[in-house]
Amino acid sequence: MTLTWKLVVDSTNAPVLADFWAAALEYEVEDPSALVGQLLAAGHIGEEAVTERDGRKLFRGYAAIRHPEDPFDATSGVGQGRRLLFQDVPESKSGKNRLHIDVHAGPGGLEELVARLEGLGATRVSEIDKGPAGHWWLMRDPEGNEFCAA
Repeated sequence: MTLTWKLVVDSTNAPVLADFWAAALEYEVEDPSALVGQLLAAGHIGEEAVTERDGRKLFRGYAAIRHPEDPFDATSGVGQGRRLLFQDVPESKSGKNRLHIDVHAGPGGLEELVARLEGLGATRVSEIDKGPAGHWWLMRDPEGNEFCAA
């Protein structure tokens, strides 16, 4: 049996970073508002555990995105396939990532991808050209997490 997993990314503003990565990867931002509403109504969580973004109730400090073709639980909004969860932490990023995402260019090519990612808030760090072994850009997301556009 294959195990399920999600990639968890520490952040300082989970909903903002989730919006960036949803746009970058063409994923969907999960909508947990039905579950949040049920938990509030039952008294299992208080208003201090909740925030609102784009008219949806979210768990404060958390936001997630999922691949649009993967299954998800309609009650909780939680994806059951390719998924990234962003969680707020008190400390800021320090040092180089030990794990990163590679975003691969589609038919428009690398320059179009890099320009689109910059338009979403990413920044170019350095261009790497290894000839036949590959050509890519090292970039940073809006919170400074490194990733590659290839």
